[in-house]
Amino acid sequence: MSDVVSKQKKAFLRKLYLAHLIDNDRHNLLSLNKLTGMPRRTLQDAIAALVDLGIECHFIQDGERHDAGYYQISTWGPISSSWVCTHIDELLKLLN
Repeated sequence: MSDVVSKQKKAFLRKLYLAHLIDNDRHNLLSLNKLTGMPRRTLQDAIAALVDLGIECHFIQDGERHDAGYYQISTWGPISSSWVCTHIDELLKLLN
């Protein structure tokens, strides 16, 4: 893979990375922020845009506060989650 990554490709890879994290553990914006270092707004935008890739992600309410809960992937659509898992190190290298 090339060392030069376009802005569009980076946004696409960021979405795949976030979907991978969400699919493998219970995450909310705070935990994703701590794990990735991405700003809250970037995370919100990327999670909202997962649907553009066919990935369905929902917030599961788990408590009384409106922000108490976690994200969950219900379907990866046309994306192969196993491919993303296998190539996660390459994705991270391109994102950094």
